[in-house]
Amino acid sequence: MDIVYIRDLRIDTIIGIYDWEREVRQTVSIDLEMASDIRQAAATDDIQFALNYKAVSKRLIAYVENRNALLVETLAEEIAQLIQTEFSVPWLRLRLSKPGAVRGARDVGLIIERGERPGAAPL
Repeated sequence: MDIVYIRDLRIDTIIGIYDWEREVRQTVSIDLEMASDIRQAAATDDIQFALNYKAVSKRLIAYVENRNALLVETLAEEIAQLIQTEFSVPWLRLRLSKPGAVRGARDVGLIIERGERPGAAPL
């Protein structure tokens, strides 16, 4: 399995459960790993055979900027579904964090994996 990744994609959005969080845009940070077979893209040097990380990033920015979720859990699930559906990604690992959300911590958030890893042995 090959992995295409995006690290520390920072997007401003409305997220949170408190009244003040519903009025102020906060930055979320996204790390994303996506399963992709890169062999055909590498052999042909043609972007049409690659998982286009720029297109993925632009789609995430457009979605997250306009989402206004209450929970990071909700936003993470929606992002995972969007990526798997729109970009035909069979497996992904997503880290979604809110920098500065907890005093004394650099950031807080969650990590989820969705889909089946290509080539993974069944349990």
